[in-house]
Amino acid sequence: MSYPTYPEYRASRFLEAEGFPARSRWLSEATPPDRQPQINCTPAGVPAGWEERRLKFVATCNDETLPETTDPDFEIAYVDISSVNLVDGITAVEVLPFEKAPSRARRIVREGDTIISTVRTYLKAIAPIKAPPDNMIVSTGFAVVRPLEFLAPQFLGYALQNATFIDAVVANSTGVSYPAINPSTLIGLVVSYPKNETEQQQIAAFLDWKTGQIDALTTKKKELLEKLKEQRRAVITQAVTKGLNTAAPLRDSGIPWLGQVPKHWEVIPLGFLITMLGGMTPSMANSEYWEGDIPWVTPKDMKQPRISDSTDRITEKALAETSISLIPTHTVLVVVRGMILAHSFPTAVTERPVTINQDMKALRTGDKLEVEYLFWSLVGFGKIFSALAQESAHGTRKMETETLKKFTFPVPPRNEQKEISHDLEKRLRKLDKLAQATESTIARLTEYRTALITAATTGKIDVRGWRGARGT
Repeated sequence: MSYPTYPEYRASRFLEAEGFPARSRWLSEATPPDRQPQINCTPAGVPAGWEERRLKFVATCNDETLPETTDPDFEIAYVDISSVNLVDGITAVEVLPFEKAPSRARRIVREGDTIISTVRTYLKAIAPIKAPPDNMIVSTGFAVVRPLEFLAPQFLGYALQNATFIDAVVANSTGVSYPAINPSTLIGLVVSYPKNETEQQQIAAFLDWKTGQIDALTTKKKELLEKLKEQRRAVITQAVTKGLNTAAPLRDSGIPWLGQVPKHWEVIPLGFLITMLGGMTPSMANSEYWEGDIPWVTPKDMKQPRISDSTDRITEKALAETSISLIPTHTVLVVVRGMILAHSFPTAVTERPVTINQDMKALRTGDKLEVEYLFWSLVGFGKIFSALAQESAHGTRKMETETLKKFTFPVPPRNEQKEISHDLEKRLRKLDKLAQATESTIARLTEYRTALITAATTGKIDVRGWRGARGT
């Protein structure tokens, strides 16, 4: 059955005039939440008995700040903007003494507050504060909103997460690459709420229950996604270490982490099989070098297994007047500095000629090595490569050129390399389809969660008749 609406609505005094989008939907319980219909035909206005006021009249903002005279040894539990998201709330807390904390670690939070990022507002870093430690401190990049006595903190926490309010925050932000909203502008935005505090609490309890269900299902889908990723890694690793013939006789590779390999395979250092090309950055001061047609690949572009474009591009003039090289099509690219993680070694194959920056290497194969097989080997041995990378004083990881060249791995005959690559593409296609379907479900669940919060906190649905887990 569908959620009921309120029996009476009145025209909004603020929303349309201030550019708030009419973003609300009917929400049905007739189907699972990840398959909910989304129909844009909801009641206009706000329910009779609800109030619309600017945030500054129902809450305070940035009430408490940690003073500069704080004891240097005082231990704080610090929350940065990167550790907050709209669905999971606060995902990480860094414990450190005040003297080692960043200068932005100053906002004091209390139970019932809600933190809203005022910088990089497109990240939608918003979270209610629940059971915080006494020493929790958040970045000055957050506005700390504290409700007045007539507004239930749980309700306001949800109201500040609804899509209508978030869209208003983003719309009122200034700046292109680093959009931000002034706290004084933020608290001038409008929220709607029931005048009756019991009703506010009822809405919050309903959303606690429903979002709890959605979040539990989302967690299961994320766990499935991780299992699919692990299965994918296992399939690749098995193929590039043992081949396709499970009956093939084996021999000791002489490498402890590798163990046995097919008897007819060779074990060769990578440096004997490839030619390695580096990259560079043309002068940023020369405008004639940039905004051209030639892709200039950097680690941030290495998010897909195939590279056909890049965020930045250079011109033919840059190619002609600098020492940067044009990397041919069907070349393996790897990241050697900046985005090497503990479990992955970013790798891709070019689908068109590109250039690269100094944090990348291009690996050109010789007669003994197929490009696709090299790609799958680097992916399959990603954890090993990551372990070989060195961590710098700045926290980034770097793969030394000599370390990469000395890396020894198993190499089957070239015709077998082709067979392995072809088989992997076929088998992984099925796993990738399952992963894509799972990611799509997670996206729909997240969208449904936001739609439900928006509908309940703007009065588009009436949950006053809801009675706990037995209610509708």
